[in-house]
Amino acid sequence: MYNSDTPLRAELPSSKQLVRSTILAAISALVLLVAIVLPAEYGIDPTGIGRVLRMTEMGAIKQQLAAESAADAAAASSAAPSPAAGTTPGIPKTSAVQPPAKAAVAAAPMEPAQAAAPKIDWRDQMPVTLAPGEGTEIKLKMVQGAKAQYSWVVEGGEVNFDTHGDAPGKSISYEKGRGVSSDEGVLEAAFTGNHGWYWRNRGKSNVKVILRTRGDYTDIKKMM
Repeated sequence: MYNSDTPLRAELPSSKQLVRSTILAAISALVLLVAIVLPAEYGIDPTGIGRVLRMTEMGAIKQQLAAESAADAAAASSAAPSPAAGTTPGIPKTSAVQPPAKAAVAAAPMEPAQAAAPKIDWRDQMPVTLAPGEGTEIKLKMVQGAKAQYSWVVEGGEVNFDTHGDAPGKSISYEKGRGVSSDEGVLEAAFTGNHGWYWRNRGKSNVKVILRTRGDYTDIKKMM
């Protein structure tokens, strides 16, 4: 007896239609992976769409947070003593300079007082308050080879930081630190794009990060 619920052979999709649907689904998944998932999750943006939609920055921050969490877990499980705050592992800490003997001090001629360091005229100053566990990022828009002088200080505690740069299809990490209360130097852009700092407060109270900059950049902005 014929069952009306059974589809007729003509109603079933052909092998050609199934193959076509499978190919279209695979292409759609690949497009979503390249244009959406890679920028939003990993900070990789080969098409530039993620940057336009501001997903690349979100992905880069996710990777920074993941790296920090892994570093915290490794530090907690390690029994070896950790290096002093703000120092780079593998580089011996400079020993304290011993004061000269009293007799030598008495015999040494009087040195003229050093002139006060000249005051720096900073172009921009940006203060940011971070709650416990909170992070933020400030970037300079720079062309390749441009240099920017910077100085930042933390009031009320210490932070973890990552000095880095990004552009469509490019990224670089210049320097990282943990438990640091200040830093200064010159940032030279490795390529044309955004270059700057990411700070995260791992302490138990609010801290205030004050960034001062000057030099060859066209724009400065807080990313989040």
